[in-house]
Amino acid sequence: MYDISVIIPANNEEAYISNCLEAVLAQVTEQAAEVIVSANACTDATTEIAISYSQRFADRGWHLTVLDSEIGGKPGALNRADEVATGDIKVYLDADVVMSPQLLDELAKVLNRPDPAYASGALTVTRAKSWITRAYGRIWTRLPFMTNGVPGAGLFAVNAAGRKRWDQFPQIISDDTFVRLQFTPKERLPAEAPYYWPLVEGFTALVRVRRRQDAGVSELARLYPGILDREGKDRLTAGYLARLALTDPVGFGVYVAVSLAVRRRNSGEWSRGR
Repeated sequence: MYDISVIIPANNEEAYISNCLEAVLAQVTEQAAEVIVSANACTDATTEIAISYSQRFADRGWHLTVLDSEIGGKPGALNRADEVATGDIKVYLDADVVMSPQLLDELAKVLNRPDPAYASGALTVTRAKSWITRAYGRIWTRLPFMTNGVPGAGLFAVNAAGRKRWDQFPQIISDDTFVRLQFTPKERLPAEAPYYWPLVEGFTALVRVRRRQDAGVSELARLYPGILDREGKDRLTAGYLARLALTDPVGFGVYVAVSLAVRRRNSGEWSRGR
């Protein structure tokens, strides 16, 4: 039995999994942790790279489990990991996310309460290669949803009481939104330590991912009537949009262009998050 289970679903993440696991190993905490990499339908070296970290985790006194399934899909990967996870606190971590050293300990402290709770760190977008992605990210990170809430994109955690809010992860597009909306805004708690998350590179990829995100929200509204009422987002007013446009016209122009492209043909097609 461990204090914390860190669950990392992974599909063809050989370019990212090492940085992710190095950051987990670098956590400054006295919590007893297990790490579960749930590889799904990988055709690259993701599984082998993850297994190569087994001894380093053992040397720290933590346990690393690498699950390897031929069945693709993130919800299934999360469910397979949940079946073997023993931690009171569960941290769900995307393989392309890098945690700052204090984050795991802060999450544990924030979630150390008897009532159901959800938590995440301070999302920090990594510097993109594409100027379009950098411009888009400047506006996206200033939206009220990002600045006033606990979005949990790429990393979220729940305590034992919070994990009882749902059974298995359903076969849906937006697992992170599904989990976040199991909790009221007051139950979604911030940790101050950051984590680092990449946006996709380039205009076409941004449009594709935004379409997937919109499709995921529409799917939740259809399957779970009323769930979006728990979002608690601050309204995006005309005055706030005007300030964004005045302070960063290039970024605002890119953000609007992506939004318009999404609306022109919102196909709901599946796309990876990057």
